[in-house]
Amino acid sequence: MTRGNQREKDRERAQARAGNKGKTKDDGLTPEQRRERDGKALQEKAAKKAAQAAAAGGNTAGGGTGSKNKK
Repeated sequence: MTRGNQREKDRERAQARAGNKGKTKDDGLTPEQRRERDGKALQEKAAKKAAQAAAAGGNTAGGGTGSKNKK
C-alpha cells in the first residue's frame, strides 16, 4: 500500500468542502414558480443593461470602430 491513508484524508477533505456549500437546489418552489422567478430576473437584467447602453450613447452593436480587414 503505497498511498497509506492519503485517500481517506482526501475523502474527508472533499466531504468537508461539500458540506460547506450554501446553495441548495431545494428552494421550495415549483418548476413554474422557478421559471417565473428566473424570467423576471432575466428581464430586469436586460432592462438594466439597456439603460446602461442608452446612457453610454446607444451603441449596442458591439462592433466597435476597428476592423480586422482594414487596408
